Amino acid sequence: MEGLKVSNTELVVYLHPSKSKDVSQAIFGELSSMLFKFNETFDGVLLAYSASTKDEVAKILPGLNPYFGVKLQAQLLLFYPKPDMLLEGKVVKLAQHCMHIVVLGFSSATIIEEDIREEFSYKSKNGKQMFGSTVNKSHKIETGSIVRFVVKSFDEEILHISGSLIPSHTGSVSWLDKHSEEAHTESNTKKRKEVEMSEGSSYFSKGDKNRVKKSKKKHNRNM
Repeated sequence: MEGLKVSNTELVVYLHPSKSKDVSQAIFGELSSMLFKFNETFDGVLLAYSASTKDEVAKILPGLNPYFGVKLQAQLLLFYPKPDMLLEGKVVKLAQHCMHIVVLGFSSATIIEEDIREEFSYKSKNGKQMFGSTVNKSHKIETGSIVRFVVKSFDEEILHISGSLIPSHTGSVSWLDKHSEEAHTESNTKKRKEVEMSEGSSYFSKGDKNRVKKSKKKHNRNM
């Protein structure tokens, strides 16, 4: 899945003087408060981090409450969905005109009717909803399915994604992966047959040449 990256960066965390007795815990608290929120500085949503102090000497800022800054060397795992990226998520609700999906367990995504390609037809039977392909009967999207879709836009404030299933390489991940494996196997089989035919043709070609040479030698001896 696209939209994830690891960033190695240097940070400065500013702490209140009252937290100077336990700096490590204070740093942990400050970084944890950034989790699952979009950060403009990081250009993404912070999912996880590891950090260590770069310098034991802190810089004290002047003021009524002299905050002190601690330099950190940090490794950050960021979620940064951009338009046209491929994401994967779990379908949590289906309706006739839209799909509701959760990505990475925290970010909601919606795919509306106009962004679902025409081959998918909505069906509801015995309280179960699904979108089934009219082109490939085994390609189905149901509640609980993992789907691969294209990002149209991302609302950084509420962490909501608008997605699309228009491209042919989107849909149920299980079906897409199986179809891809079958296509890859079929391609390899075709290439292997082409190689075998080519080698066979080369073998017969050499045999014909040898027979021509022998025929010429025999003809010369007779003369």
